[in-house]
Amino acid sequence: MAFDFELDHESGNLAQLKVIGVGGAGGNAVNRMVDAGLENVEFISINTDKQALTNSKADVKLQIGEKVTKGLGAGAKPEKGQSAAEESVEEISSLMRGADLVFITAGMGGGTGTGAAPIVAKCAKDMGILTFGVVTKPFFFEGRARMKNAMTGIDKLRGVVDALIVIPNDRVLKVAGDMPANDAFRVADDILRQGVQGISDVITKPSLINCDFEDIRTIMQNSGMAHMGIGIAKGDKGCIEAVKQAVESPLLETTIDGAKGVLIHIVGGNRFTLNEFNEGCMPVQEVVDPDAIIIVAMSNEEDMGDTVRATVIATGFGWGEYDLSGQSPAQKPSGRPFGQPAEPVRPEPAPVVEPEPVKEPEPAPVTEPEPEAAPVYSRPRNFDPTKGVRPAPEPAYEAPEEEEYKPYEDELKTTTLGSRGIRRDTKEPDYYSEQVKERPVPRRTMTEEKDSRETSGYSPRGGLEVPSFLRHKNKGKK
Repeated sequence: MAFDFELDHESGNLAQLKVIGVGGAGGNAVNRMVDAGLENVEFISINTDKQALTNSKADVKLQIGEKVTKGLGAGAKPEKGQSAAEESVEEISSLMRGADLVFITAGMGGGTGTGAAPIVAKCAKDMGILTFGVVTKPFFFEGRARMKNAMTGIDKLRGVVDALIVIPNDRVLKVAGDMPANDAFRVADDILRQGVQGISDVITKPSLINCDFEDIRTIMQNSGMAHMGIGIAKGDKGCIEAVKQAVESPLLETTIDGAKGVLIHIVGGNRFTLNEFNEGCMPVQEVVDPDAIIIVAMSNEEDMGDTVRATVIATGFGWGEYDLSGQSPAQKPSGRPFGQPAEPVRPEPAPVVEPEPVKEPEPAPVTEPEPEAAPVYSRPRNFDPTKGVRPAPEPAYEAPEEEEYKPYEDELKTTTLGSRGIRRDTKEPDYYSEQVKERPVPRRTMTEEKDSRETSGYSPRGGLEVPSFLRHKNKGKK
């Protein structure tokens, strides 16, 4: 099936892309992209150095801060580069009219690029233009002061762009340290060049799977730190290998792990199949955020043969913390080789909810009775304080009062004591009363009375009789 596309560049319906190089490093990047023959893009070079602009290959050149710098550059002073850009804000804004997407490239750490790039980006952002920043960090051997200036410029720039890519020059040194200097920097510029070319091809060239500019806006607008990579490979596994190169770019500090927006553009030859396309895209889907927006585009070019070119732009990492150590919020590798199937997601076991212990009712507080005050006693004379307080004396025992005994009449008994008839009333205890009643006193005879007197010594005269031995002794003494 053949598709015929007729693109009307004069109608103004195509998205306008502009690449603006700020400062010396930005101008050099623009020159190398012009040499690469990048099409459908307008190149602009902005600098405070008049001599550098004369060597620029950009379509449009602008000298800023003529009153501040006199055309001699910013002298590695970011504040001077900022003043120069603020002096020429109107000229900068006029150069960006009509643009839909602006790429701003600069080298951080110097004067013009560090100070002027945030002002240029702010002008584009204020005009409603989608703004993408691509900057480099200085080499380690350039010193801490230059690195500090670079980080200050990056902090200012990320507040006025939709997306930002940071390329450390030390990564270029590791990857292309043995190359000639011009070729080594060209490797770093290729990230920007191929990224711009990939976006340009997506929105300006016919595709088997189409992608328009609004899709790109969805991916890039207010997305924070970004990842952009290019990969080229050949063979049966060329597609997955090209995507792997784009995802694992050795020049970037970022990966695509956890990205919330991804653009995948793959270009192959006439024999490029859907199975190959699927093999290249599936590993990307496995490592990004589960709810990420993934936009894919596929194109065919006859002269590609069995070569496959892949462009991957990942965004949505936020800004996070970006310090001098170069740590980026997007640098979160998954820990497994790209392209290998992910381990199945195992549902986490439901948390075991332990029942809350039943609280036993607390016993009512026991109120102890207040101790009674000890009785106060007067201290005796022999009181010994070491033996404590003596107990109180017990009260004296009082016997109950006895009632007056009144005998009954039948308890009174009469006893005959002798023949003379002497009577004596006796009061006997109760336990004798019955016995006395039952045993009456017999009357004695004269003989018995006499014998009783002799044996008991009783005298009828009213007293005891004198014993016999005394009577014989005192006989005759009257």
